[in-house]
Amino acid sequence: MDWYESVFELIDLRSFSNLWYWVGLAVLWSSLSHWVLGVPHDAILRARRAKPETAMQDLQDLARINVNRILYIVDVSGAWLALFGSALATALGIIAFYYDVEFAQAVFFMLAPMIIIGGLSVATARRIRTRKLQGDDLIRSLMRHRFVVQLIGVVSIFITAMFGMWVNLYTGPFGGF
Repeated sequence: MDWYESVFELIDLRSFSNLWYWVGLAVLWSSLSHWVLGVPHDAILRARRAKPETAMQDLQDLARINVNRILYIVDVSGAWLALFGSALATALGIIAFYYDVEFAQAVFFMLAPMIIIGGLSVATARRIRTRKLQGDDLIRSLMRHRFVVQLIGVVSIFITAMFGMWVNLYTGPFGGF
């Protein structure tokens, strides 16, 4: 057995039947719903309770810093990010579904919702800056953003699971019927 076979036996590229893909997908969505525009969810909850006044000030500072960072990146290089992102997503989609490469399909099911969430994050950041949201209004906006991200996550995981089951049933354990 040569080293090439050993490596590809260790790294199974059949993603939908690989436990590590599903662990990675769960970690991805867990992280996305915990970090709301770069602000940790526990900071939002602490500010909502507002026992120490510093918790609300910390939340507002974190939100301001991350909103400014997101909008600066979009203003400076948003067109290039959109250009290269759409080219990457298109190439990945063609490789995944036209050439029927399972690894590319798995990556596509992780990347496609990130594009939607990226746009949603920019829109939320612009709304926070434009309306100069602070206090309870800021908390409401961040929690609404988190809810939508979780909703997109649930739908995405469901679609990925259904497609993954279809791929696993279609290909079977030995590469086909």
